[in-house]
Amino acid sequence: MLLVEDDDLMRRSFTVALERYGYEMKAAADGLTGLELFREESFDLLILDVMLPGLDGIGLCRRVRETSLVPVLMMSARGDGLDVVAGLEAGADDYVVKPVDTYVLVARIRSLLRRATYAPLPGPGQAAGEGPPPEGEVLVFGDLSIDTAGMEVFVSGSPVALTPTELKLLLEFAAHPGVVLERHTLLRDVWEYGWDGDSRVVDLCVQRLRRKLGRDRIETVRGFGYKFRR
Repeated sequence: MLLVEDDDLMRRSFTVALERYGYEMKAAADGLTGLELFREESFDLLILDVMLPGLDGIGLCRRVRETSLVPVLMMSARGDGLDVVAGLEAGADDYVVKPVDTYVLVARIRSLLRRATYAPLPGPGQAAGEGPPPEGEVLVFGDLSIDTAGMEVFVSGSPVALTPTELKLLLEFAAHPGVVLERHTLLRDVWEYGWDGDSRVVDLCVQRLRRKLGRDRIETVRGFGYKFRR
């Protein structure tokens, strides 16, 4: 796991705390060094502070997303600021607001890692939790097809690269076509948040899906949430 944080004390404390939870850590104090480490090694997850010298966390996230779908967790000192939205728009999967308790950070990390190894949808006649669908099963919605065995998505036959969070959100929609899903339901089932989750992560992830799949695929139902068109 790669942590990019310019505050020396915070970088050391997070590194030590996460290593105690069993995570193998690498750390960088600025965005350019973090980018070099990312290009040199393989990481299961990135934790990026927004405010970084040289290359800030939002710019670093954009550079990462040019070549990788690795889960990205942003850290912001201004939870209600524009940097949260900018980070999510840049491709981050989630964010935490500093100062953050270690147990909260670990919970978010575990959730992101679970999404990165997300199990496919149940097949016809299968109950949830009974294992993956039969090999080769494909869900088709117009020009959109989802290979639930290979975890691949295609639009008009062309592959579409989705982050783990985008893929899990799409699968949640595909499991309930034509059904309005409220934001708090999506926060619970995709992000594993309670009622205190920030709905901005849902809205921004939906926007990213629309850019990749087509703007008419997911309908906004004002005052309620979103509906996936059959």
